[in-house]
Amino acid sequence: MYHRAGQRNEGRVWSGAMTTSKKTAVVTGASRGIGRALVQAYVKEGYEVWALARAADALEQLARESGGAVHPLAVDVADEAAVLAACKKILEAGTPRVMVNNAGIAVSAPLNKTTTQDFQRVMAVNVTAPFLFSRELIPAMAAAGGGRVINIGSITAWKGAKYTSAYCASKHALLGLTRGLAVEWARKNVTVNIVNPGWTETDMLTNAKAAISKSTGRTEQEAHEALASMNAMGRVIQPEEVAALCLFLSSDAAATITGAAYNIDGGEVG
Repeated sequence: MYHRAGQRNEGRVWSGAMTTSKKTAVVTGASRGIGRALVQAYVKEGYEVWALARAADALEQLARESGGAVHPLAVDVADEAAVLAACKKILEAGTPRVMVNNAGIAVSAPLNKTTTQDFQRVMAVNVTAPFLFSRELIPAMAAAGGGRVINIGSITAWKGAKYTSAYCASKHALLGLTRGLAVEWARKNVTVNIVNPGWTETDMLTNAKAAISKSTGRTEQEAHEALASMNAMGRVIQPEEVAALCLFLSSDAAATITGAAYNIDGGEVG
């Protein structure tokens, strides 16, 4: 049940502490990079974690490493039916406290070489999937006493980047989705925030370095340095740093933070 902290004429005001008895988190894109770091961080904090991704083998490895705290679930989040089935399975086991929409893909191509299928796939993974998970899980969170939804965006939610029009559009859309849901569920003790990393030590960075090296003849180390130099600190972000921020946003200390966009980018956006 909710705990009433006071009354206003226009409706109830709830306290920020979540009352669900079991600490459970759901993480998409969990098999590698930021997703893997998220799973490990939540397990360390005593959560049971539903780890979702397409790579079943990698998820099973995570589960073995966790000593039973991780529940692997192979899902292609671009498949609506698969997402709905996953949500049903999760809710049958209990209502999660935390949902992290981390799965994401990018297409790097100039506009005239970006196909409609490319655009639709990026939007399906980066925007439609978070919408579906939110639609299916947030009402249950609210009914159970509250919850935390965290969307993993990108600094391209704030600014454009060459050859990534579909990706930029998806992250701008995810920012809008975050803000809309935050306002809608604010009185139900469900917070919705977005974390926007800059270049992070993930496969996306590896692929970018390879593309730069191929097109310019620079070494991958030189490409790495060029990407790192795009922010004020001159370094790339580590997945564990993103996970630490998400843990904070999942905590009772962040009870009044909702609709916020946290850049973790070494000062790139400013």
